[in-house]
Amino acid sequence: MLSSLAYHGYQAHADLLWPLRTGARWAAQWAGPDPHPALRPLAAVWEMLGFVEVTHQRPDFGITSIDVAGVPVPVDEEVVLRTPFATLLRFAKRGITGQPAMLVAAPMSGHFATLLRDTVRTLLPDHDVYITDWHNARDVPLSAGRFGLDEYIEHLMDFMATIGPGVNLIAICQPCVAALAATALMAEDQHPATPRTLTLMAGPIDCRVMPTKVNELATSKPIEWFRKNLVSPVPLRLPGAFRAVYPGFLQLTAFMSMNMERHVQALRQMHQQLANGERELAEPTRRFYEEYFAVADLPAEFYLETVQLVFQEYALAKGELQFRGRPVRPGAIRRTALLTVEGERDDICAVGQTMAAHALCDKLPATLKDHYVQAGVGHYGVFSGRRWAGQVYPLVRDLVYRWRV
Repeated sequence: MLSSLAYHGYQAHADLLWPLRTGARWAAQWAGPDPHPALRPLAAVWEMLGFVEVTHQRPDFGITSIDVAGVPVPVDEEVVLRTPFATLLRFAKRGITGQPAMLVAAPMSGHFATLLRDTVRTLLPDHDVYITDWHNARDVPLSAGRFGLDEYIEHLMDFMATIGPGVNLIAICQPCVAALAATALMAEDQHPATPRTLTLMAGPIDCRVMPTKVNELATSKPIEWFRKNLVSPVPLRLPGAFRAVYPGFLQLTAFMSMNMERHVQALRQMHQQLANGERELAEPTRRFYEEYFAVADLPAEFYLETVQLVFQEYALAKGELQFRGRPVRPGAIRRTALLTVEGERDDICAVGQTMAAHALCDKLPATLKDHYVQAGVGHYGVFSGRRWAGQVYPLVRDLVYRWRV
């Protein structure tokens, strides 16, 4: 296991920088949003010092209203169910009823569910939207027990049972495996809340198909290497003290190292824009990195089981995945309409890896299967941005309403 000193060292470094960052924020606030031209270069430095910081608190979704048929409708966040590891969060639209329920399965991959803010906002006008709002593992007491792939699957099934019959499920990236497994288990049990439609977006159903650098990294070392080098206990002073986690700051470092030059250039450009007084041009970069630098620790069990079962052993694709000792049989899915979506330029989950779900669901009629590859987008463009809203989302909406009873 990664030495506890590594996490303690990271936390101590963050604590030591706190006075500097606090002072920089105060100075930037004193300078104001439109400082004197002579002060702008220095004010830009203050603002960047206070801004470029790894945080561990979930940002707000910030969705307070949405247009429905051209009319602004207030949106309230409602806690439907809470466990130590997650909250089933509903975006309730005041005065709007009767829309099909949609559960968004967010990835547990080092960031918070707010990373799917754009996904939720796009879904809201036509759906009663819920999301799996995963908690930061470093804030979950050790007494809450383990959280592995079985627990993720179980959460999805419990959340859908809570929402009730007629629910639709959409999984983004990593949870596609868990979503397909949960659907198969519920279908086999003839559970009344088995999802009516299942949309899998850019997810690693079969990583043997056109392996990416991410896939190659996962297979380059034995699982014990990941356990020894990337797992650490949470420092003593935090609520989740002694819980074994894959720290979010390590995940962020790994993500940034893949495109370090691009990140450095983006932040340098943001600084220059602030120094030039071009605050509106800098705002999109600020919003992106505020979300990007908000990291969440993963429970070690979930991280290691995902690496081993999904990326190394291809358990679901090979028919070997089990849920608490019970075989997972995608062939049991016979009535849930399936849509898979991939991005043409996705360098995290290659084209074909998500489509593999269709072959696994071999008892599902062809009339209930659809597949779509979005041209010109990478991983994030599948579920956020202009092409998601304009080209991918209409397919999701039409699938839900086509099979709505």
